[in-house]
This record gives sequence, structure tokens and C-alpha cells, in this order.
Amino acid sequence: MSKPVTKVVIPAAGLGTRFLPATKAMPKEMLPVVDKPAIQYVVEEAVNAGLKDVLMIIGRNKNALANHFDRVTELEQNLEKKGDQDRLDRVMASSDLADIYFLRQGDPHGLGHAVLRGRKHIGDEPFAVLLGDDLIDARDELLSVMLHQQEKRDATIIALMEVDPDSIHLYGAADVEPTDEDGVVKVKGLVEKPAKEDAPSNLAIIGRYVLKPEVFDILEETKPGKGGEIQLTDALQVLAADDEIAGGVYGVVFKGRRYDTGDRLDYIKAIVQLASDREDLGPDLKPWLTEFVSKLS
Repeated sequence: MSKPVTKVVIPAAGLGTRFLPATKAMPKEMLPVVDKPAIQYVVEEAVNAGLKDVLMIIGRNKNALANHFDRVTELEQNLEKKGDQDRLDRVMASSDLADIYFLRQGDPHGLGHAVLRGRKHIGDEPFAVLLGDDLIDARDELLSVMLHQQEKRDATIIALMEVDPDSIHLYGAADVEPTDEDGVVKVKGLVEKPAKEDAPSNLAIIGRYVLKPEVFDILEETKPGKGGEIQLTDALQVLAADDEIAGGVYGVVFKGRRYDTGDRLDYIKAIVQLASDREDLGPDLKPWLTEFVSKLS
């Protein structure tokens, strides 16, 4: 019987080079998506799924992440004096979300290495990994479904999503077979960023994982792969190839709304989509967007 998942690792050590110069002094995870930094959406997702023990793997110059989730007494007192309860509540919310711990990655050796750094904190129990670049719309279930599947199957669970075959080279691609459950597949193999003609499917790994602790031993032995980094996909491939190690790998196929904030164009789209759906912004934004688009040639 699998132990319940209570902890989540959020790798946040990337340099954010695609957003330079904005990320020269500010972590990419702190870039605002409407009026919250991207990283807060990710932590809220974990908390909404019942995971309140959060370990962030950070790099240098990432102090803004810790500051964001800390108390800012002077600001809170200022808002309280002004009677601005709405903004005060929003500021306080980020400080009270979860028990958040921070650990330096050290040398940036890739996602697999970042996950491995969390070994002492996680211990001998299954855990979730949420990537800060991928935002999952709070109205669509994913992580809770993955946690249910992990408990049910006592296996590694990854999130998959159909993408345009022309874009599969940007992702890890999964070779799968159906199970007796709709929306859940058995993962037979994984390929990191394959060429279109080499991809086993157009099912891409998106940034949500529920891993068993056996992955740590495999990551210890995983050699640098694509890009000279220790790839988490390579370790998952080992687990997928042998069910005896830790029960194999299964994929939950997500068909909801996902926002990729790691790409500049998709980041802009995410802001527009989320703002359009907001009750406080949508009614004014949508007519303006319609008028703006009508003027485009």
C-alpha cells in the first residue's frame, strides 16, 4: 500500500534567459501573470490538492521567491491603516499558503538533479513535482486525479497532453498503451525532445509528476543526457521499462487548460486568457480586445 503524498518539490532554479533583460535581476518565476507571480499559481495548485509541505529548489539571485512568501509587516500595517482590506487579504494569502522551504540547487545540472536535491527533505515516501513554467487552470482537475491514481496503482504518475506533432520536439514524448480506465494510459517508454519523425506519439509530458522515492536511486546513477544535463525523463524511462522496480509508470491525459509561461508568446497569451475570464477585468477587457483585433490587418 502506497504512503499518502504530502510533499511537493517545485524546481525554480532556472535562469530565465528567454525573458532577458526582465529576468536579469528578477527570477522568471516572479514574473506577474495578471496580478500574481507565476510561482504563486503553482503553490496554490499544490495546496488545493492537499499538499502543504512545499520544497522549492532555487538558484542564485532567487531571494525574491522567499520574500514573496514571507510576511511584509510594514506593507500589511499600511494597508490596514488605509482600510484596504481586499489588498491586505491578497497580500496575506501568499504568506499563509503553505509550509515552504527553500534549498539551493548549487550547480545547475538539470531537472533530474534539482529533483534529486530534494531527497533528504522527501525521505522514503512518494511526492509530487510541479514545474513553475506550466500553469494549470484552477478550474480543471489534474493534480488531484494524479494523486488518486498514484494511491490506486502504487506507481509513478506523469501528466500527458496531446500537442501538435510539429511541436513534440520541445517536450518529452511518451510511448503508451491504453488501460481499462478512460484518460489513463500505461507508459511503455519515453523520449526526451525527439524529432517529429522519431516521436512515439504526440503525447507530451507536461510539468506535473507524482514520483515514488525509488526515483532517487535511479537519478543518482543517471548520466547527463540531452543538453549535458541530468534528465528526469531518463530516470522515468528506467522506471517505465521495468514494472518490478516501483510499479511502472502511468500517464494521466490532461484535456484542460494549460498555460506555458516559459515561452514569451505563450506567457502573453496566458495573461490575456486569464484576465479575460476574471469577473473584475473580463467585462472591460473583452470589448477592448474585440475592437483591437478588428483593427489588425
